[in-house]
Amino acid sequence: MARAQLTAQLVVDGRVPQALALSPDGRWVAYVVAPVGRAGDHPVSELWVAAADGTNSPRRLTSGEAYDSAPRWAGDSLLIYFLSDRVERGTAQLHRVRLVDGVVQAVTCWAGGVSGHLPLADPDLVVVIAADEPSAEDERRARERDDARVWGERVRPDRLRLLDVRSGEVRTPDASADRHVVEVVQRPDDGILAVLTWSTPDVDPGLVEPGLHLLDPDSGVTRDLGPAAADASSLVWWPADDGWHLAYIAKTPPALVGGYAVLDVAVPVTGPVGEHRNLTAGTTFCPSTLVQVDTGPPLVLVADGLDTAIHRLDPAGPNLVEVSRVDGLATSLTTSRHGDAVAAVVSASYQPGNVHAGPTSGPLRSLTDLRPELRDIRWGAQERLSYQASDGLTLDGLLILPAGRSREDGPFPLVTLVHGGPYERHADRLMLGWHPSGQWLATAGYAVFLPNPRGGQGHGHDFAIRVAGAVGLDEWSDIRAGIDLLIADGVADPDRLGIGGWSHGGFLAAWAVGQTDRFKAAVMGAGISDWGMLAATGEQGPFEAALGGSSGWEGAGPHRHDRLSPISYAAKVRTPVLILHGEDDTNVPVSQAEFFHRALRRFGVEHEYVVYPRENHSIRERNHQLDVLRRTRAWFERWLG
Repeated sequence: MARAQLTAQLVVDGRVPQALALSPDGRWVAYVVAPVGRAGDHPVSELWVAAADGTNSPRRLTSGEAYDSAPRWAGDSLLIYFLSDRVERGTAQLHRVRLVDGVVQAVTCWAGGVSGHLPLADPDLVVVIAADEPSAEDERRARERDDARVWGERVRPDRLRLLDVRSGEVRTPDASADRHVVEVVQRPDDGILAVLTWSTPDVDPGLVEPGLHLLDPDSGVTRDLGPAAADASSLVWWPADDGWHLAYIAKTPPALVGGYAVLDVAVPVTGPVGEHRNLTAGTTFCPSTLVQVDTGPPLVLVADGLDTAIHRLDPAGPNLVEVSRVDGLATSLTTSRHGDAVAAVVSASYQPGNVHAGPTSGPLRSLTDLRPELRDIRWGAQERLSYQASDGLTLDGLLILPAGRSREDGPFPLVTLVHGGPYERHADRLMLGWHPSGQWLATAGYAVFLPNPRGGQGHGHDFAIRVAGAVGLDEWSDIRAGIDLLIADGVADPDRLGIGGWSHGGFLAAWAVGQTDRFKAAVMGAGISDWGMLAATGEQGPFEAALGGSSGWEGAGPHRHDRLSPISYAAKVRTPVLILHGEDDTNVPVSQAEFFHRALRRFGVEHEYVVYPRENHSIRERNHQLDVLRRTRAWFERWLG
């Protein structure tokens, strides 16, 4: 049978599952299906439900004409609350749909929209997270364009509100003063709410100034529990021998660079809370998601090398105990009320992401088949790699051979694709996406190296923190060691090497071509050229300063970040570079690309500079994604042959 050809349209016209929610009784999985590439002015998605045991075919609950997100089950497992902008595009409101008949009802019409929600144990109450509705003065200012923005003035943080769905009454208790509400979770025994807040809606400094609070939804009594660790998320309650505890995931204190940790704090009935204990100190895996179990310790999804595992917090610890393992990548973990069943999005080496469910102890079965059009594609053979860095550190990664070829057919032109973050990883999943992706290049005849250098996820905090104030140094050495190994093994042609990546991967591509002339082509996607400028203009300034080692305002330079910025080595670049960037990028502003473009132009370096209008850090519009795929492959074909 003839094999289908992988086209750019096949990549971006696919559909992906996200935002899973397993019903409290463990019988149903609600999830969102969204297209990879956005065709119109607004994103769209669909809400679906599937039987967790796979006995019935999945059923679509919404039409896909609006953007539906964040499904949450009511306690009876018969009603799903979700957010949708079907009334006004771009403004989410709370809706609900009955499982029995699929009837959708609007629940809120809050001016300015809703950002989050949580159905409570009381079936008549739902937490709604939303900023204050615009005042008459706000409307006048907008109408007359009297809208000068003064930092710190007219701040509109998201607030916690209690909605009675029967009467429509909304109460706004003073749960956290003027702080910005990020997450809410309910204690199973008495309904007390734990609230995670930021000091301000701005990521900088809100993300590094989180706090914890309690609210009794019945009495309105509140309690401030003090600060949490930076970048806190995934808040859960769990019962211990000494009473209730709160656990959450955050950057391992006190650093802003490094691995995430599971932090735990005892919450006594009265008096101060306990110490925030690190339950994952010294481990060689990285927690990514905590999921509350109403009757026991929470589940933890962890990145472990090239695979993913589900752990359970051990009350006798402090530690975690592995309960099951997934080969490849698992995300969006969700569980039943008692924690005996789970669901997740799972992708393996040659299988795209699909909804899987099953017992917590495994195995998980696939409930969906969202990419049948990919079944007849001949993929490049994907291998797991393990090798040593120059200093003896054990590293891993992936090698994808050209489709239909074996190692014996080498050497091949080799493209190295570096992951973002740096706290991300290449898991052993189907490497296919709108950015320069492994199988997209392998099906065009390239061998692709996907390294996991130090600084990334999957090997614990000590592995990840090694890049603090030292980005590009040992990272580049780790990548170079893998390339040299593949050359020595006869896989890679040393005269036809390329490198590329997005975000931090774009940084390392720009860094590499300033350190060596061995690459014949490079792709810098949304990459960093100057760490000091990123600390000043990026939305996560404190974290970028910690990576680059300085901010630029410490006094007269040269600064630490100057040594670690690709722009400082632009005069040495001889490799042709393709620069790609979203015009409205708030994470890595487009000025980073502009700076590198101007330097390469000044030194007469062959390059192409492409800016995508309306795009942020990730490229979302279908035609732009098609352009990224076609342009990157054409760039490597031009220079590597």
